Amino acid sequence: MRGWKFYDADDYHPEENRMKMRKGIPLNDQDRIPWLCNLHDILLRDVATGQHVVLACSALKKVYRDILIRGKDGGPRKCAEPGKEDKLAEVKLLVVHLSGSFEVISGRLLRRKGHFMPPELLQSQFDILEPPSAPENFIQISVDKDLSEIIATILKVLK
Repeated sequence: MRGWKFYDADDYHPEENRMKMRKGIPLNDQDRIPWLCNLHDILLRDVATGQHVVLACSALKKVYRDILIRGKDGGPRKCAEPGKEDKLAEVKLLVVHLSGSFEVISGRLLRRKGHFMPPELLQSQFDILEPPSAPENFIQISVDKDLSEIIATILKVLK
């Protein structure tokens, strides 16, 4: 998309996460939360300057998507100082959930070369996956569609 900045969240994993995945060890929440907070800060910085952003990210759980939107607390702050409004540092986020069968996604991962996440970790991601649902701002698109169809669907929703 012209004028939009693209980030691949995998590029921002700390080396410890990459090493863990290379060894075939699935990441846990403690591994992912600092990574997601860093991504939130990147999104917030760009959005604050008026930059539109696309982030490719395996935000598998609702709480992960909440962190991308609101930062480390993942939710509204409890209270502000008396007499002051608490302005949340939120990012407006449209989640594009690319859905597909384990077999299709596994086949694609097997063809991917040079990535630190081995295909053997895919099952652990399916195990914790919480597909987006209302009231989240999302669309779901099958990975069985052609790339051009996927892009057209996303662009239509963004207009």
